[in-house]
Amino acid sequence: MNNNKILCVIPARGGSKGIPHKNIKELNGKPLIYYSINVARKIFKDEDICISTDDDEIIKIVEKCGLKVPFKRPSELATDTATTNDVLLHALNFYESKNIFYDMIVLLQPTSPLRTVQHVKDAISLYHEGIDMVVSVEESSSNPYYNLFEEDEFGFLHISKGNGMFTRRQDAPMVWKYNGSIYIISCRSLKKCKISDFTRKVKFPMKDIYSVDIDSKIDWMIAENFLKNVVKST
Repeated sequence: MNNNKILCVIPARGGSKGIPHKNIKELNGKPLIYYSINVARKIFKDEDICISTDDDEIIKIVEKCGLKVPFKRPSELATDTATTNDVLLHALNFYESKNIFYDMIVLLQPTSPLRTVQHVKDAISLYHEGIDMVVSVEESSSNPYYNLFEEDEFGFLHISKGNGMFTRRQDAPMVWKYNGSIYIISCRSLKKCKISDFTRKVKFPMKDIYSVDIDSKIDWMIAENFLKNVVKST
């Protein structure tokens, strides 16, 4: 890894509408958040891992894993409208108040339990001072040059981009979507502007199976089946 001082942040608020208390619900016998903690602890020192949560139950589960939770997130940063920017800046400010300064943040969301240690290390290796962020992606099956359409003022559908010049998907430009698994963020850039306004972003491609982002019961079933049948057999 590079010589930058890195803070690993795992955000885990208590509220979850789709799957109640999702972050500590057991996935293949372990709390969902365990998988992100396990990866983080194989790369970073415990003092450089920050679990940002507002929830007492999550704090108890994390501490059972042997990891100290440095603070309890304010309730105003645990609502549906709270942004990732606010959560990360709150964590940075906490450490800076203790004269601990970081160059980079590695953001690992608990909802991506299939990422591996190697994925994170490889993503970090792509980071350099000239960019705002390295972000994990997967190739999108929905392509604005081929199978995504927009409706015109008459209600007719037209291809979103490229004027329908591509008749085969493999000829269309490759497009990517964030998979929510890994974000390597410049602290300097984060303090200047929102993540959504970053312009210097580098992709870290991941295969679709490792890109599962648990947002529904179907996602949960896919992840659990993978952990039971694929990881166990390797």
